[in-house]
Amino acid sequence: MANRVVVLAGGTGGAKLARGMLDVAGAGLTVIANTADDIEIYGAYVSPDPDLVTFWLADRIHERGWGLRDDTFEVMDGLREIGVDVWFSLGDRDLAIGIERARRLATGARLTETLADLGTALGVSARVLPMSDEHVRTWVRADARWLPFQEFMIRARGEGPVQDAQLRGVEHALPTAEVLDAIAAAEAIVIGPSNPVISIGPILTVPEMRQALIDSPAPVVAVSPIVGGDVLKGPTAAFMRWAGHDASTEAIAACYAGLVDGLVADEPVDGLPVLQTDTLMTDAESRRRLATETLRFAEGLAA
Repeated sequence: MANRVVVLAGGTGGAKLARGMLDVAGAGLTVIANTADDIEIYGAYVSPDPDLVTFWLADRIHERGWGLRDDTFEVMDGLREIGVDVWFSLGDRDLAIGIERARRLATGARLTETLADLGTALGVSARVLPMSDEHVRTWVRADARWLPFQEFMIRARGEGPVQDAQLRGVEHALPTAEVLDAIAAAEAIVIGPSNPVISIGPILTVPEMRQALIDSPAPVVAVSPIVGGDVLKGPTAAFMRWAGHDASTEAIAACYAGLVDGLVADEPVDGLPVLQTDTLMTDAESRRRLATETLRFAEGLAA
């Protein structure tokens, strides 16, 4: 089975699959994470998707699905007490990570380096790489106003139909050397079951990224985020509608047309090799099973 595995991830689905892949590929796993959701707040640089993946890989994720297990929120409580509008909640240890990351970045460190340091500190053997070291941010237009992604999702609760979306700064971004090397050396590349428009889309929009994936000798396989004909959580359906798709397995395949060699889903799709299997990840065993089946499917496509 493939030892050098690259997973593209953004959000919970991609992070869960990455954790399953860690059991199978170990230190040969590299996760390329979406950084267009990053936010600078409370003097911290917060990178939600890479941190989410790292917490999952370290077995430190909180049961609510974000943040560190057993974290406290004393700083947030203190900010509220002095009248701060705390709309973006961070645990104390989570905040400490963001503050140190902001300090490192201000002294000239690359985002890639700060994520590597976090992985080392939490004992993660796999690599978590940002899609780019450059500043890229998702903005969403809803209710006739533009909002940064986190404000749209949290302050505006993701409400209202998505009228438009922009990736600001992406034209000046490039994949890092680490990202390109990992893709070129991969034996299997897996697009996690993340939102194809707003989580995986930013990764693929980084100039030269899509071509690097196409040029890689490794098979590229996507795992559908549609389970039982529906979206499990998050704004996938709203952003799929904005992009001109319904929230279906067929639409997921259409989003990745020309890029993937196969699709892992719980229902068949015409015109593309499909591994039809249970894609619901509820525990460690199901995550490991899906990762194993996905890699075997990729191996078969390579053969």
